[in-house]
Amino acid sequence: QVQLAESGGGLVQAGGSLRLSCVASGVRVTIGNMDWYRQAPGKQRELVASIRRSGYTDYADFVTGRFTISRDNAKNTMYLQLNSLKPEEAAVYYCHAADVIRTATYYWGQGTQVAVSS
Repeated sequence: QVQLAESGGGLVQAGGSLRLSCVASGVRVTIGNMDWYRQAPGKQRELVASIRRSGYTDYADFVTGRFTISRDNAKNTMYLQLNSLKPEEAAVYYCHAADVIRTATYYWGQGTQVAVSS
C-alpha cells in the first residue's frame, strides 16, 4: 500500500506564491502518473496539473503558465509551484497517483489547504 502526504499549503496574499509537495511512502512505492487536484468549498474537485514518470506534463487551461508541476522520482516526491495566486484559487489541494504495477489502483493524499487573501 502507498500513502501520499501533501505539505506546503498556507495563507498567501493575492499574487503570491506557494510550493506544494507530495511525498509517496510505503513498503513498496510503485507510482506512475501523478496529478494535483483542488477542491474549493461547494465546488467539484478539479484537475490542476499532471506529470508522467517520464516528466511529461499537462496543465488545466486556467493555469495559464502560472503553475509548474515537477517530480523527483528518486525521492518519490511531486511538487506544485503556485505563482500569481488569485483569491478564487483558495482550495484544498490534493495529490493523486496511479499505481504502475497494480492495475486500476489509485491513491489520494489528505490534502493541503491553500488560502488566498485579497
